[in-house]
Amino acid sequence: MKASQIREMTGADLKAKEAELRSELFNLRMRHKINQLENPLKLRHLRREIAQFKTIIAEKERKG
Repeated sequence: MKASQIREMTGADLKAKEAELRSELFNLRMRHKINQLENPLKLRHLRREIAQFKTIIAEKERKG
């Protein structure tokens, strides 16, 4: 998802999407531990996407 698309989302939507990504990351980590993950780079992508959401949430909170 592009940063411009993320910035258009409301605060509640951002937090909901972040929570969804965190649960997906948890599930992928569990699958990775039992060697059922086809693409381990998906973990890195998800961590970066969560960081992007957290950054934009923090920006919006600072603006007020």
